[in-house]
Amino acid sequence: MTATRERELRFDAKMSDAEALMWTIEKDPWLNPSGAMVSVLNQPLNFEAFRIRINNAVAVIPRLRERVVPGFGRLAPPTWQPDAELDLDYHIRHVSLPAPGSERQLYDLCTRLYEDPYDRTRPLWMFVVIDGLEGGRGALFSKMHHTVTDGVGALRLSEKYLELTADEPAPAEVDLEAVIAESLAANNSATSPESAIPGEKLLRSLEHVVKRQAGIAKRAVGEVATWAGDPQQVRDLAEEAVASARSTASQLSPDGDGEPIGSPLWTNRSRRRHLESITIPLDDVKATGKALGGSINDVFVAGVTMGAIDYHAKRNVELRGLNASFVVSTRQDAAIGGNSFSPALVTMPGVYRSPKKFLGEVRNRMAERREGAGHGGGAMDTLAGLANLMPTSVLTQVARSQAARLDFATSNLRGAPIPVYMSGARVEKMVLMGPVAGTPMNITTMSYAGDFVIGLLVDPIAVDDPADLRECLESAFRRLLDAAATRPTEG
Repeated sequence: MTATRERELRFDAKMSDAEALMWTIEKDPWLNPSGAMVSVLNQPLNFEAFRIRINNAVAVIPRLRERVVPGFGRLAPPTWQPDAELDLDYHIRHVSLPAPGSERQLYDLCTRLYEDPYDRTRPLWMFVVIDGLEGGRGALFSKMHHTVTDGVGALRLSEKYLELTADEPAPAEVDLEAVIAESLAANNSATSPESAIPGEKLLRSLEHVVKRQAGIAKRAVGEVATWAGDPQQVRDLAEEAVASARSTASQLSPDGDGEPIGSPLWTNRSRRRHLESITIPLDDVKATGKALGGSINDVFVAGVTMGAIDYHAKRNVELRGLNASFVVSTRQDAAIGGNSFSPALVTMPGVYRSPKKFLGEVRNRMAERREGAGHGGGAMDTLAGLANLMPTSVLTQVARSQAARLDFATSNLRGAPIPVYMSGARVEKMVLMGPVAGTPMNITTMSYAGDFVIGLLVDPIAVDDPADLRECLESAFRRLLDAAATRPTEG
């Protein structure tokens, strides 16, 4: 896409502490933090033309030709180094669905591909071109590790292989081997953490730890130095710390009666995944938000929560509340790459009567949590830095424990407003597969060409009837849209 090729590339040579934390906890396969996408196309993808575009994207974007090199004993975050043995055929594959090639077969194949762990010695991405979809159509499965980039960055990266017209000429193929050779030469072996002797690697890792802890200590000392002249500041800081701790502890915790909040049905966890999708006209979602006093994201999360409540009601299960998470993007630029987001936790009501009033309650609860999360990026990095010094077994146990208290995770991304193409094939639908990471499900939506497409990536051991859950969500969204349609509008 012509307008996107001038985007800045933002890839650091070293993982951030938050990225290193995601890299570490993935050693427990239940906690896989990565995302993927299924693109349904109006015709089979031209494999050779697509391969040329990916070849060029790899040449332009260094992270796609780099692999992870661990730090010494996890004292410092891993680094990214050029992969001298990059094999494009490993990362770009071509398969066909068996007849009849239904969408259910496509989704089941993509969940199996999603479940396959990455080879952690290679660059962390994969494309699978899929033929044989019913109706003479095709598909593309794409998967990228979360340490490479977040959802927004991944969408921007996809602009390297998307086109605005069906007949856009293919670019001239780049000599990728020459690009890799140049990258290896530029990566001075004398300063490469991978080639350093163990003693040098240890010193570099200790240097990182000292700098990280010195930064934390410096901020603390700066605060303490002002206490003697302002005793009130001590009390204010203490009260703020206590309030912050209480606020954090109150999320995903029992209510005032001591009863647990959350689903009693969705308590089991597994490594298995199941994909469902829902498509709603984007204009209807916008109109609903405007009529009921909320944003597109408010409508999305309210519909998801209502559907989850209905799923339990059909099984005669009463809820005191549902524990959810949503993502707050902290990106301040239009660059490709890196991770700039902060997770926010929120407890949703467990019952509703009026869709309009329920949406307002969801909006207010999310707004309160969003404000805190939007200013918490530094704190998250600091906590991740400290967590990375803990044993992996402890980290994964803590992560599992936190994920076990969530009922669902949500995310909302904005896609292209007009149809786009892949090597001549028109993209009909893009279904996102957000990271489940030990929760019962991740529900991620993206607008594309007038549609609001919701992807439900479900742990089928936690949620034993994903198809019924999809139907409950569809019904809930219909009620929201109907509530907006029957409300008198101005003018």
